[in-house]
Amino acid sequence: MNQNTLEFAKEMDAKDPLKSFREKFFFPNFHDNEVVYFTGNSLGLQPKSTIIYIQEELEAWAKYGVEGHFLAKKPWFGYHEQLTEKAAAIVGAKPEEVVIMNSLTTNLHLMMVSFYRPLGNRTKIICEAKAFPSDQYALESQVKFHGLNVETDIIEVCPREGEHLIRDEDILSKIAEVGDELAMVMIGGVNYYTGQLFDMKSITEAGHAVGATVGFDLAHAAGNINLKLHDWDVDFAAWCGYKYLNSSPGGVSGVFVHERHADNSDLPRFAGWWGYDKETRFQMEPGFKPMHGAEGWQLSNAPVLGMAAHLASLDIFTEAGMDRVGEKRDQLTAYLESIIEDISERHSDRTTLEIITPKDKSKRGAQLSILAHGQGKALFDALTNSGVIADWREPNVIRIAPAPLYNSYEDCFRFGQHLENAIQ
Repeated sequence: MNQNTLEFAKEMDAKDPLKSFREKFFFPNFHDNEVVYFTGNSLGLQPKSTIIYIQEELEAWAKYGVEGHFLAKKPWFGYHEQLTEKAAAIVGAKPEEVVIMNSLTTNLHLMMVSFYRPLGNRTKIICEAKAFPSDQYALESQVKFHGLNVETDIIEVCPREGEHLIRDEDILSKIAEVGDELAMVMIGGVNYYTGQLFDMKSITEAGHAVGATVGFDLAHAAGNINLKLHDWDVDFAAWCGYKYLNSSPGGVSGVFVHERHADNSDLPRFAGWWGYDKETRFQMEPGFKPMHGAEGWQLSNAPVLGMAAHLASLDIFTEAGMDRVGEKRDQLTAYLESIIEDISERHSDRTTLEIITPKDKSKRGAQLSILAHGQGKALFDALTNSGVIADWREPNVIRIAPAPLYNSYEDCFRFGQHLENAIQ
């Protein structure tokens, strides 16, 4: 059977073990046409249960006022604790290694306060070229904060000439080359632009072999990739909750700190009272006494309404299970890839659609980045006008992400129809 048919797509949807999860989400309805939503890598869809979770806390606030910290059905005093095990399961960590708090770049800065400790000749940071701008700015400002030189102390690993992707071996060789001058490796686990998944286990091993700390920005990986942060021996990581984790615009972030650092008093940190030992927190004593594990990096008490939105999504992930999410991710992305390749081949006289995301499913998640040679932004605008919600990145990349919790095979087929019409 030709895979680029509505019949095939419907057949695959009928066999999909996660097909019922689509009904747990709202789809945008502002367009004249039924939308194809392929931007879960930018902002995930709203779970229908989110309003219930938030309303529960609004009602507790109305009923109890400040006493909601102790009398609410989910007491606010320890609200973040309800998210910990579920978030830890998504990133492959022990519960004591994870805490939900703040926003992503805030958390990256907090992590680098502890894990970027330049000393003597060991001052350099290795990151990937074309990292997300917020990561670039965070790294630059950390280097400047220590009075160091951005030009010499941040080393970017680039794709080879004529290539779009960064070879894992080039990252590993650069780590070995910098050697005892390397203080930290900090890379986006999945590159936002190309969708490339880096070999985090090997990068961590290589960084540790030369005495550096290793951390990852998992904004495009959490809820997308089957992570094993504890087993990979990663020092730290942070991620946002609003992309694949569907937890509201600008939603709360997560942090991972490996258990070997759980009680390391030699690590400096920017402290706040919610990271203080909770048994004696309200005695308001001077001198910071951190909680065990990742919780000790907390600053302020939980933003309950944002965490309620996050909890709604985490409960859906718990029900689905990351193993099943990962299996569908690979199948759905491969199907979408085959449709794009079919259309590109049949319309090669008009355009070439070059997928720059790795073809190997072990080196990507639920994202495909398309270079539209010969059409570019005009093609993207035509897709948008037809009802496709995708993402454009300069100079000429269209990013699409079939999120396995709510996207279907029929979505992929319909995208192909819109794409073909836009080309013609």
